[in-house]
Amino acid sequence: MFANGIPEFLKSSPDISFMNDSSFIHLQFLRNTLLPMPGVSEKLCYGTPGFYAGKKLFARVKEDGETLVVQSSERDKWMDADPETFFITDHYLNYDYMLINLQRVTPDDLVSLLITAYQNRATGKLLQAFRENLKIQ
Repeated sequence: MFANGIPEFLKSSPDISFMNDSSFIHLQFLRNTLLPMPGVSEKLCYGTPGFYAGKKLFARVKEDGETLVVQSSERDKWMDADPETFFITDHYLNYDYMLINLQRVTPDDLVSLLITAYQNRATGKLLQAFRENLKIQ
C-alpha cells in the first residue's frame, strides 16, 4: 500500500500503531464493503476500528490487526469447516461472535459473513433500506 511501508507519522498514532501494511489493506477492504451499507458507521472499539449497524457493533478489528471479531449465529458451522480461519478464544465462548484470520479468509466468505452479521444486528428500517439498495443495483 505504501512504497516503503507505513509512514513514520502514522506509526506513532495510538489508534493505528498495531497495524502493518496488510492490516491497512484489510481495513480498507472492510471499509469498502461495509460503509456503503445503510446506517453503518466506523468507530473505535477497544482502541481498534469497529463497525456498527446503527448503535450495534457487528464487527471489529482485533488489536493484532490480523484478526476480525464478527457477530455470527452460525459460528460452529464455520469453525468446523476451517478451524484455522474461523475460531474463538475462551473469552468468546458465551457470546455470538467468532474470530476470523484475515490472512486466510477468502474475500467471498468474508463479504458473506459481514453481510450476515450486518443483517443480524441492523434494525428493521436499516434492513429495508439495505434491501431497497439491492433492488436498485
